[in-house]
Amino acid sequence: MLDDQALLQALNSTPVADGRRQDLWRDDDVVDRWAREHGGLGGDEERRWLRTARDALQAGEWGTSAEPRLRRVLAGVRKVPRPSASGIEWHLEVPSERRLAVELVLAWADVNDRMPGRLRPCENPECRLFLLDRSRANTARWCSMKTCGNRLKARRHQARARETPRPE
Repeated sequence: MLDDQALLQALNSTPVADGRRQDLWRDDDVVDRWAREHGGLGGDEERRWLRTARDALQAGEWGTSAEPRLRRVLAGVRKVPRPSASGIEWHLEVPSERRLAVELVLAWADVNDRMPGRLRPCENPECRLFLLDRSRANTARWCSMKTCGNRLKARRHQARARETPRPE
């Protein structure tokens, strides 16, 4: 099963660089490398399913409809219990080319179950990255304090300084 880090890598594969949205997964080799690092095989069908799942999850986190694409990814998938020496183990029944995309959706669902409201987009409107807020107070606002946080704080400070009348 995919972990939180793998989920964030997938969600954050469409960063903004020089003011333009980039799709790192547009390059087949990049998607195949990510897939193999997470137990996939690579290949056209697996890439197509991974991109579909990633796009659906991003849409859902941005507040737009993800349901039709998620239904397509999850169609016919079953979790089946199997007895083992340690009790019951759950196994996914899914075509191999779709397995990793389904695991990505399940990782997203798991994060939202375990940490409701903690997975969210960066508050920088020029950024397309997501963050998983692990702070006690659940107040993280930016994907990175070094980049987005400092940049937005500096802009707000400059705007306040412009609005403050100077003594004559």
